[in-house]
Amino acid sequence: MENRPELVGEVLSRLFAARGWGRRQEQLRIEEAWAEAAGAEAAGHTRVGSLRRRVLEVLVDNAVLLQESAHFQKRQLLEQLRRLLPSMPIHDLRFRTGTWKDSKNRREA
Repeated sequence: MENRPELVGEVLSRLFAARGWGRRQEQLRIEEAWAEAAGAEAAGHTRVGSLRRRVLEVLVDNAVLLQESAHFQKRQLLEQLRRLLPSMPIHDLRFRTGTWKDSKNRREA
């Protein structure tokens, strides 16, 4: 085994993975795309949840907006997210009621 200097990219890649920074950057990209796709009014009443098995969970703070989003706007929102995040495989949106503590897109624990 030869001792060779490590490439900076390799070191940074391991560091990002170890600290979870890659996932956080991905979450921020999703949150920004959601805010643009949903628009200012709806974005103020929603928060991006998790992306699991290509399904993006969106928390909504009231039942009326939840129904409107899930039944009338879902297809349009999904198309816009796919356009804004072409490298992210989002195949469906799942809306549910939820609450959060602050205005920085963080869910309550």
